[in-house]
Amino acid sequence: MAVNLPAPRAADLRAVAGLRIGVAEAGIRKANRKDLSVVLIDAGACVAGVFTQNRFCAAPVQVCREHLMHGDIRAMVINTGNANAGTGEDGLVRARSTCIALAQKLELAPEQVLPFSTGVIMEPLPVERIAAGLPAALADAKEDNWLRAAEGIMTTDTVAKAFSAQLDIEGARITITGISKGAGMIRPNMATMLGFMATDAKVAPAVMQQLARELADGSFNRVTVDGDTSTNDSFVVIATNKAAHAPIASLDSDAGRALKAAMLDVARRLAQAIVRDGEGATKFITVRVEGGKTGEECRKVAYAIAHSPLVKTAFFASDPNLGRILAAVGYAGIDDLDQTKIDLHLDDVHVAVNGGRNPAYREEDGQRVMKQSEITVRVGLGRGNAADTVWTCDFSHDYVSINADYRS
Repeated sequence: MAVNLPAPRAADLRAVAGLRIGVAEAGIRKANRKDLSVVLIDAGACVAGVFTQNRFCAAPVQVCREHLMHGDIRAMVINTGNANAGTGEDGLVRARSTCIALAQKLELAPEQVLPFSTGVIMEPLPVERIAAGLPAALADAKEDNWLRAAEGIMTTDTVAKAFSAQLDIEGARITITGISKGAGMIRPNMATMLGFMATDAKVAPAVMQQLARELADGSFNRVTVDGDTSTNDSFVVIATNKAAHAPIASLDSDAGRALKAAMLDVARRLAQAIVRDGEGATKFITVRVEGGKTGEECRKVAYAIAHSPLVKTAFFASDPNLGRILAAVGYAGIDDLDQTKIDLHLDDVHVAVNGGRNPAYREEDGQRVMKQSEITVRVGLGRGNAADTVWTCDFSHDYVSINADYRS
């Protein structure tokens, strides 16, 4: 049961001019479920991607990186049920075969197709089922198919994740729509997660990769469920260049800042939806670290707290065993940290001051906050003016059950 995350409605998701999506049931792992999606991109669009930093990356990630170097991406093929990771050279052959199969039907070069896979690791990708499902997916392709696509990329997710936004640039109405999936094996570098975002804005090719990276850094690279970096994480940004405004050649221009802000809002909602739907999650937790010398050290502390199984299980139990948070701050890796300057808040409750228990703190106040479904942990380091935020969830009994039974 996702934490305060309603299922998206098709009526709330905006079509993006220049892009069509089709979804089919190909029986890749289980029958009678949407598990194959195609994204068809009009000529003239710009595409950029950010991928997992796991060195044991999946075959589709390797192929995507190769194909993006060629440019002129015109299609994507996405399957669930099988990650095509840990599959060696055979996995690369199969990933490329899916590109060839779709390219032939669209009269494209295989290098113009990006493949994505998510699901079980170390099993051969059933290319023949994907190829057999492509005609149905292509027949289903239409502009307003975002909800079906969000449903079609789910694995252990309990709810689809999709959001839209609109803004005006130079008098032109701009649309942004994105979908994501992920519930476990979530620890960004990228944060098994897939994210796809499209806009009809005109964006110069030279700034697309910067845009994708900055969007990822401000959203998907600020979430964690369990600290595991997936083999398949991928985040792709598409600008179809259909809107009636001048091309955005710099993210530091007025138009560039406006577009990035709107896209970052959608990206953050998608990233936070992954945490809200974390496997077995019952609570959504914001970890805010302030007063650092640098943003990097603030993130170190935030992730130390967010990754701690002891902290996460305490939140699940609504147990204000808050020394666990202070311990995580201490082992985060700041060698010259002065513990006598540490402050800790849970929402409005001031727990620790100057490295020790706040004399006014009462445990019943801490427990009141920890019983909430949404909680903010705020840590002050007393070292400078930098700050950063990470989003995470608790660990419940269901997390163990879901992952113990994942291959069943």
